[in-house]
Amino acid sequence: MHQKTTSRRADATPHAASLIEGLRDIGYSLETAISDIIDNSVTAGARQIRIITEACIDEPLIAIVDDGEGMAEDELIAAMRPGSRNPLATRDEPDLGRFGLGLKSASFSQCRRLTVVSRKDGKTSAAVWDLDDVAERNEWAVQLPDDVTGIPGVDQLGATGTLVLWQKLDRLTGGVSHSTAKRAEIINRRIAETERHLRLVFHRFTEDTKLLRILLNGRPLRPLDPFARKNPATISDPEEKLTLIRGEVEIQSFTLPHHKQMSKADWDDIAGPEGHLKSQGFYLYRGRRLILYGTWFGLCRQSELTKLSRVRIDIPNSMDADWKIDVKKSSAQLPPVVRDRLRKVIERIQDGSKRTYLKRGQKLVDHERLPMWNRVQADGQIRYRPNIGHPAFSDFAERLPPDLRRGFFNCIALVGASLPIEALHADMAGTAEQIVPDRIDEDTLAQAVQATLSVLLGARKDIKEIISLMKDVDPFRSAWEDTQRIIAATIETKEDK
Repeated sequence: MHQKTTSRRADATPHAASLIEGLRDIGYSLETAISDIIDNSVTAGARQIRIITEACIDEPLIAIVDDGEGMAEDELIAAMRPGSRNPLATRDEPDLGRFGLGLKSASFSQCRRLTVVSRKDGKTSAAVWDLDDVAERNEWAVQLPDDVTGIPGVDQLGATGTLVLWQKLDRLTGGVSHSTAKRAEIINRRIAETERHLRLVFHRFTEDTKLLRILLNGRPLRPLDPFARKNPATISDPEEKLTLIRGEVEIQSFTLPHHKQMSKADWDDIAGPEGHLKSQGFYLYRGRRLILYGTWFGLCRQSELTKLSRVRIDIPNSMDADWKIDVKKSSAQLPPVVRDRLRKVIERIQDGSKRTYLKRGQKLVDHERLPMWNRVQADGQIRYRPNIGHPAFSDFAERLPPDLRRGFFNCIALVGASLPIEALHADMAGTAEQIVPDRIDEDTLAQAVQATLSVLLGARKDIKEIISLMKDVDPFRSAWEDTQRIIAATIETKEDK
């Protein structure tokens, strides 16, 4: 017979002052914090969201105003309660929330005073969390102002909607309090950095202005499509669907255009501050909202070979637990069944990239095309050597006295042996598109063109074939207009003779 045990209970309610301060350090940045507030607005059916910043005043503030359905006072009080919802509960498809922590933890990560004013059914309600007040009273109690007229930004509210106001921006100002100008500079710089994040994270909403408009200080934010789908040179693979117990995962691969196929402004915009190398990989969307990007989830390394490859993954909010979506909605983990499918996607991407590079590289080392450099692979090593059989070299060497030829070829060999491998590797790993062939003067180009023409004509190749061969290799490819002109002038001279 089991003996019945008794136990006592003790009140373990967390201290308000301690726990609410702890909510500040979940790990939000300004951009993820504002994104979390916008998530609430989207869930509330907002069609327009305005972000208003006042940095050049004694008490800087950030206000986020939407025209969503708003909240009654009891709904507002519930929304201000930390952990106001169960993350395991089933949610509507457009619902971008999960834990019921976002509004509070995102706001507290940036400010010490959070005010929310909401209007619904003709009634306006307001609630305030002030961390200094909580620290003094150590109570889980929000303030409920009766008069909202003096609250900054409240005049921006329409018939329905919600205002989220951040004041006492202690985290955002970097500890600067003595200089209003310096503090404003810091805030404005962080807001500018946040702008790109918002354009990217919510691009699938703002691409349709009837669906959503986000304005920063009155200026609409342009959507930033990471797949450049409007560019005709973008390659889109067919969409794949993976049906799982809790919903469907959509997967689609894209290959971005070469940097010469888009404007420099668009190329830099789509690359972001860290460049294309760091922006490749999977782009995970939850409810069309971008959660995570620029990662291969440890399935392969970021490389120059795949830097133009980006893969869209769409999951419904019913899969949050499977993907371990965090409070900030900025990290996730791959479920094993999805990991296996994505491995195959990566293999396909890598095979395609290798074929492209090998095809391009073959033109470089094909002896029929008379390259300036030869690629020599042996003993597990790859070397690049100047091609001393190139007409530009051999033609000049034949005109040299025999005692000078050896010295000339030694100089060519020295150039090859001095190839700056480490510097090239570092540049290719970061900014490959900025590496271009050096310009050569007219006399040097003319000498190379004439020598190459002489050899190819001597090999009984017709002029169309010669032009096709020369157009694919440098230095002719990089200066093709001048090369064509020199070819025409050289042939004309030969015909006159």
